[in-house]
Amino acid sequence: MPDATEADGLTVGQVSARLGVTVRALHHWDEIGLARPSLRTAAGYRLYTAGDLERLHRIVVYREVGLGLDRIQTILDDSTADVPGALRAQRAQVAERIDRLQQLSAGLDRMIDAHERGLLLTVEQQAAIFGPQWNPDWPAQARQRYGDTTQWRQYAERSASRGPEEWQAVVDATADLDGALGDAMDAGVTPGSPEANQLVERHREVFASYFPLTRQMQVCLGRKFEADPGFAAYYDGIRAGLATWFRQIIDASARAHNIDPDTATWQ
Repeated sequence: MPDATEADGLTVGQVSARLGVTVRALHHWDEIGLARPSLRTAAGYRLYTAGDLERLHRIVVYREVGLGLDRIQTILDDSTADVPGALRAQRAQVAERIDRLQQLSAGLDRMIDAHERGLLLTVEQQAAIFGPQWNPDWPAQARQRYGDTTQWRQYAERSASRGPEEWQAVVDATADLDGALGDAMDAGVTPGSPEANQLVERHREVFASYFPLTRQMQVCLGRKFEADPGFAAYYDGIRAGLATWFRQIIDASARAHNIDPDTATWQ
């Protein structure tokens, strides 16, 4: 490489500023033989000629459309390289990435919406799935009351991936459980029995559609089922006394797992 003065070309710093490429990248491209400066001063400084700068411009353009350095080098140095074909292939890959990003964006929109609204169903869909007794204001009220809890976040993340069919499946599973609870009480199933404990486990599984339910949390819900007028009316509407019986089988199951129902907390 002949010696030159700085008047014969551009320094690495000047090329970096002109092309918006880091000095480190230019040094790397030099090391791998992708873009070597044609000149060097007596002091050893790299200098890029106009021809070098043209090659660098092409590298920057190809890199910006996503081509890898190896592919770029082939395009620049192989006279038989199919440049349009390589660019078409890259365009197809970019289109696939755009589609994935659009899907990701839509998913993020749903997740944000679910965290803020709780239920991604229209009022008409809610009425059709949950029944005429459903109040479409309930999700907003729940968000206001529980929006800063871990359980609300878990519920929202599950809700974001659910459409009407998935919610209908949740409602159907809940209705089946309610019916099984009423039938079991009618049949004289006693708290602490295998049949009762199986129903308690089934309740935890069904409730996991909303968020994971620990045994201690289930005990707290059992208290609420019996003490809260709204919940008590719901369960006693299935069978008279079901709210109290349900709380009793939950408590008995908890004791079998070394949990004192009297001291259980929401954890």
